[in-house]
Amino acid sequence: MKQLKTWKYLSTVCASVCATLFIVLACASDDSKSQPTETMPDDFVVLADFIPDIIQEIRYHSTYNFVGERIVGYEEPKAILTRKAAEALKAVSDDMMAQGYRLKVYDAYRPQCAVDHFVRWAEDVNDTQMKAYFYPDVPKSELFEREYIMARSGHTRGSTIDLTLFDMQTGKELDMGGPFDWFGELSHPDYEAITAEQKANRLILREAMLRHGFKPLDSEWWHFTLKDEPYPDTYFNFPIQ
Repeated sequence: MKQLKTWKYLSTVCASVCATLFIVLACASDDSKSQPTETMPDDFVVLADFIPDIIQEIRYHSTYNFVGERIVGYEEPKAILTRKAAEALKAVSDDMMAQGYRLKVYDAYRPQCAVDHFVRWAEDVNDTQMKAYFYPDVPKSELFEREYIMARSGHTRGSTIDLTLFDMQTGKELDMGGPFDWFGELSHPDYEAITAEQKANRLILREAMLRHGFKPLDSEWWHFTLKDEPYPDTYFNFPIQ
């Protein structure tokens, strides 16, 4: 009888341990996917509501990006910013509209889970399906070394935006001499081997952003961050929805 009770007790303990182990492994698996874990703070706004004239092409909600699939956290094709950054961007938009241009946004706030998705993708050096379109001259194994992919992004703080200009007269984007999200020197704002018109177009965008409180990035002509950003040390992880 004692042996039977002991066997039942050990069986119960084993089942409990196994169930706990299963839960731990399941949670670890879920964590590895890095899903959004927060809700949008009150002082963030949807740009389309705040700046009705803005054009959006949210690449990370689509499959046309350097990864080749929709990015975790981009549940809707929306651009979101802190209210403070959006107010500054509204001034840029009004400035550009007066000159015959509209702002076209590729990306704004980016949840941390999306950045984690980029990191996982970069670690898989065999996945090069979009190499010809975004990084033909850069070995994927060097993306971390060259800081094209990083574990933290200014976008996650909510006051950084990727954008270009749309010419209302021609009905086309301005020719910036290189595409959004191109990994290479062509994307540097001061890259010399482009035409005078392309340099001038980059300068129109750059000067407008600087006039209204944004600072540029020396490796991407499309990337700007609000100088006086409200969350300089906070990396958010709420979904875009």
